[in-house]
Amino acid sequence: VQLQASGGGLAQPGGSLRLSCAASGNIYSINVVGWYRQAPGKQRELVAAITSSGWRNYDDSVKGRFTVSTNNARTTVDLQMNSLTPEDTAVYYCNYRQYSGNMYWGQGTLVTVSS
Repeated sequence: VQLQASGGGLAQPGGSLRLSCAASGNIYSINVVGWYRQAPGKQRELVAAITSSGWRNYDDSVKGRFTVSTNNARTTVDLQMNSLTPEDTAVYYCNYRQYSGNMYWGQGTLVTVSS
């Protein structure tokens, strides 16, 4: 599975950004798709994910502000980010996880929230 992320950049506090991730390869065995992020000096953490049954999971810090979505073919996974705060500044990684537990990562896209 190959993942290509795009859409990062600079946003002002209170602003919005949309991240997109395009997947190719053997995506038929994928169970969960989503986004992680890693802020400077911190561990990578789950931001949002969708399971194959359509269940969505969000980190408490982004609930009500971020929305994760995917298409029927699961060839894309997007993250709409609203009401951004400086604490959302991080490198964001899209992630695909197979039923076997194998995980695939995009190259990371930097999101900076600053005035």
